[in-house]
Amino acid sequence: MTELCDLSAVELRRLIGAKQISPVELLESCLSRIEHVNPAVNAMVALDETRARAAAKEAEAKVMRGEVLGALHGLPVGIKDLEETEGLRTTYGSPLFKDNVPTADCAMVARLKAAGAIVVGKTNTPEFGAGANTRNTVYGATGNPFDTTKSAAGSSGGSGVALATGMVPIASGSDTGGSLRNPAAFNGIVGFRPSPGIVPSEKRGLGWSNLPVLGPMARNVADTALMFSVMADDDARDPLAYTLHGKPGRGVPGWYFPQAPLDLGTLRVAATPDLGFTPTEKHIRRVFASRVAALKPLFGTLAETTPDCTGADEAFEILRAANFLAGHLKKVQETPEMVGPNVVENVKEGLGYSLADYARAGTLQTAMYRRWQNFFHDYDVLITPGITLSPRPWRELYPAEIDGQPTRTYFHWLSLAYAPTLVGHPALCLPLGLDEKGMPFGIQIVGPRGGDALVLQVAAAIEAAVAKNPVLKRPVPDIAALKVAQPIADMDEFKSWG
Repeated sequence: MTELCDLSAVELRRLIGAKQISPVELLESCLSRIEHVNPAVNAMVALDETRARAAAKEAEAKVMRGEVLGALHGLPVGIKDLEETEGLRTTYGSPLFKDNVPTADCAMVARLKAAGAIVVGKTNTPEFGAGANTRNTVYGATGNPFDTTKSAAGSSGGSGVALATGMVPIASGSDTGGSLRNPAAFNGIVGFRPSPGIVPSEKRGLGWSNLPVLGPMARNVADTALMFSVMADDDARDPLAYTLHGKPGRGVPGWYFPQAPLDLGTLRVAATPDLGFTPTEKHIRRVFASRVAALKPLFGTLAETTPDCTGADEAFEILRAANFLAGHLKKVQETPEMVGPNVVENVKEGLGYSLADYARAGTLQTAMYRRWQNFFHDYDVLITPGITLSPRPWRELYPAEIDGQPTRTYFHWLSLAYAPTLVGHPALCLPLGLDEKGMPFGIQIVGPRGGDALVLQVAAAIEAAVAKNPVLKRPVPDIAALKVAQPIADMDEFKSWG
């Protein structure tokens, strides 16, 4: 029998509005799943049960009074532990903030609550979101629900696992080098990186940087679009939010949800396993080739080609380091013993660059952006693997090699994701079955500049086309096995850097 916590957000919201289920029942189903499954994976790290239950009772009362209900009314949500939640511990995965309890919600959380969402708790993240292995010394490691000894990716790994295991129907994430998309690929869920500015953030230290964004995560595309329609907004505190209005397909909730149907047969699709420069594992190349072959009949045309990404590694390394200097230089200088190796490495790298290096990075980024605009004159969307490799053990801080070849940096294995980041194009990771090792596999769908609604439409159409295909449909972890699995906290190196 299907439990309430396993239903889609769209269906749950319909049932709540129709008075067929209570927000209280739904919350209790989610809390029960957390109680029984979270010990195996450590996805949800700070719960707010008392206030969530009170909010669910009030949500039920509003339904019974016949009040106008928000788009997310009564839906439990997990909030990534990089985003402030009023009255609920927010640590950023750092011992410096292990006892931090914000007095106000960040703007994104406030929008979700205003639409009726109920914050259940915080989802795990690596320290300050640095790296794509969700592991820190405050809460420990998060395990992959398909194999708890393996990485859940990150930095939104806790959200990805919470969704995959039915702890919540929707969850928040953020993304610089793929932190919404990487855990989607590793955990068999959907992660959407929108165009910069559509989901405003009042927190970015470098407000004009297009690298970091906030975005939605869910188990299917419709749920992702529903959450995104609430997250999209204008906020003058975010310098990039000015891009919100007046752009076709951007900024108005109705453009995102409900989604208009799309005929995949009208699309001109480009496909590449490596964007011409990424260290994609041979295993992943094989799986991707099989997915391209399966999807090709759906599209109008499909060409195996790539936009020119010359300079992507250098540009991203320098611009990323600048963001870390803006956010974390003082911490590394004043309390180095309280900061983990990934953050330290980024700050040290940043201090080694000159203003000339920064100017060169910006020039490379701009040139790459312009080449991508020419590329998208000929193609509607681009598809790639969701990530360069299959999940590896979470005890490995980062992949130092891929197929025997050393990686450039601790985040080089994320290069399939950070190329679209650099040029500011929207990108979504869609689950498409399992890889050869029995772990989730996803494809990244990249749209044209400003094509957020198009990316969601394409993903929804592909999802519908493969829904009954046993090889290509979304994989689901074994919940019964997770309920009796060894607690991840009992594993060696759970709360260490290795």
